[in-house]
Amino acid sequence: MLLLWAATDWPLGLLGASYLASAHMLQFLIYTMAVAPLFWLGIPEWMARRIAGRLRLYRLMGRIAQPVVGGVLFNFILIATHSPWAVDNFRTNQFGSFLMDFVWLIGGLLVWAPIVSPITEHRMTSYPGRMAYLFLALGVVPAVPAGFLTFAGFPLYAIYELAPRVHGLSATTDQQLAGLVMKLGGIPVVWGTIVALMYQWSEATRAESAASRAKNTALSAPEGFDQSNTEADQ
Repeated sequence: MLLLWAATDWPLGLLGASYLASAHMLQFLIYTMAVAPLFWLGIPEWMARRIAGRLRLYRLMGRIAQPVVGGVLFNFILIATHSPWAVDNFRTNQFGSFLMDFVWLIGGLLVWAPIVSPITEHRMTSYPGRMAYLFLALGVVPAVPAGFLTFAGFPLYAIYELAPRVHGLSATTDQQLAGLVMKLGGIPVVWGTIVALMYQWSEATRAESAASRAKNTALSAPEGFDQSNTEADQ
């Protein structure tokens, strides 16, 4: 809730809505890389199942948690809401800014659902699949629009170009900072999650190996016991 408040309220909310493209991008990262996954992680499974059952949303939540759905819709939202047309039209009024923030949050919930959905069977089961999904959906595709913002030689957004300058920061420099924020800002979250998944995968593999060895030992013990009894009888 604190992160949601920080992204929405003054000063970041005001700067992102009317003055700085870099603040706008920081808001996007907070909504999609912090608020959205923490929202899913904060819901107990029993509560999610009860809500899904009462509202008859179980099947819908399962479909939403498909990696193709989450990855495609998230990146569509990312590209669409960072187009010059969308920014220059929606950021000009309070309702448009609220709508853009809301769509970002929905996109974040969609892209993180296959990884941290509160309903266990809605998550991806393959550890390599989860890591590849995160790398592609949150690492590779966002780098494309980030590159356009970083290397563009002129301002792409009229609303930020014509806004009063903040601390003497030019519109072009501000836009380049926005591109860097988009490209680099999510790296700690994405790679931190991938490292955590690698650790979980290692622990799960170790536990399976230990269980397999214990099972083999249990199966071979009676045979050895019978043989020793037979030799003793002879």
